[in-house]
Amino acid sequence: MNYADLKDKRIAVLLSGGVDSAVVVHELVRHGLTPDCFYIKIGADDKDEWDCSMEEDMEMATAVARKYGCRLEVVDCHREYWDQVTRYTMDKVRNGETPNPDVMCNRLIKFGAFHEKRGHDYDLIATGHYAQTEIDSDGTKWLTTSPDPVKDQTDFLAQIFDWQLAKAVFPIGHYMKDEVRQIAEREHLVNARRKDSQGICFLGKIDYTEYVRRYLGEMAGDVVELETGRVIGQHRGHWFYTIGQRKGLGFGGGPWFIVKKDVLGNRLYVSHGYDPATAYKQEFPIHHFHSINGQMPGGQITFKIRHTPEFHKAVLKPVGDGAYVVHSADPIHGVAPGQFCVVYDAEHHRCYGSAEISV
Repeated sequence: MNYADLKDKRIAVLLSGGVDSAVVVHELVRHGLTPDCFYIKIGADDKDEWDCSMEEDMEMATAVARKYGCRLEVVDCHREYWDQVTRYTMDKVRNGETPNPDVMCNRLIKFGAFHEKRGHDYDLIATGHYAQTEIDSDGTKWLTTSPDPVKDQTDFLAQIFDWQLAKAVFPIGHYMKDEVRQIAEREHLVNARRKDSQGICFLGKIDYTEYVRRYLGEMAGDVVELETGRVIGQHRGHWFYTIGQRKGLGFGGGPWFIVKKDVLGNRLYVSHGYDPATAYKQEFPIHHFHSINGQMPGGQITFKIRHTPEFHKAVLKPVGDGAYVVHSADPIHGVAPGQFCVVYDAEHHRCYGSAEISV
């Protein structure tokens, strides 16, 4: 990143309370910049019922902003999150699909609702994502991967719009996670040893199953062995389970894999074994491809369908109106409708965007 190009820019930092965004502030300040910090407030509807980490996050964000002499402002996006991201998530799981709330949170909240409320006053919005950008010879800005394959978060950013990417900067995107920790330790940041959050964006310590139960409740249904049609147990609602899931099922006589859902009949179909062939697909369709910068992929690509370090090689064949068929070089485990298939170039460097799987 060329910090000289940022000298005359008004920069907003989204400060979460975690170590990554704290080091973002450090990086900007040490290069002579004075950003304004913002904490996006997403509180639960009932604080007594939901164990939220917001208070601790606020304390950490306040301490970091004070250390570097930056102004900190709280921006309330509670209603936007629960109206937009939660509605998207619950509509998907109710229909038997596998949503990704973090992807939509970046598009709708961090670079959406925040921009509408405060971000429009700034030239750039800096976040602690492990991602990078580059501008090609035609002047097109690309989202590109981080050198840390485990922490790379381009998959979570693959639904943002071109105007959002134009304002985005990722000051720690060129670092490995260990390097970020080392910087935080060296600078005695209050959250240097704070653990990374593992849950859904902004849910803090809220359990995902409880999140779903709150909005959809429970509905008992049959668990059926795919090969024999034998009912092997009961479940509490198909929306609590994802295709490819094998942990935490609680069905006797396992191990079992979830391989199919009958949404209308509220049935789960499972296969027995540690690695059944029915849990894999090598070809699958995707629809409504979202291109971040207007560039469309074609031919040889790499892709991922979940947040893992691995990229898979494939050939992408268009079938019209933003729809494609992914022909993967290898069988892929747990391909499920509603998942985002994130598409990269053959070197998994530039991210084109993403589309929902429609099988």
